[in-house]
Amino acid sequence: MDYAKILKDIAIELVEDKEHLEVREMPSLEENVVVLYVYSAQSDIARLIGRKGMMANSIRQLMSVAGRKTNKKLDIKFESYE
Repeated sequence: MDYAKILKDIAIELVEDKEHLEVREMPSLEENVVVLYVYSAQSDIARLIGRKGMMANSIRQLMSVAGRKTNKKLDIKFESYE
């Protein structure tokens, strides 16, 4: 399952600068953990995280449903370009 593509499809609808949105899957030390990094412009990272992290938590919950099908834990981190 391509978790990076699924996450990018979700996040691209939330940002204004769609060209600078990037989602990367990074290696993890644990075999059942998938680490995903969302890189976005500084102005859009606040939209992705939301107030008190509400949007980020919602994205993580939505992605965890995809991870349950393959017994994977998804660790999603948000970073901005400066």
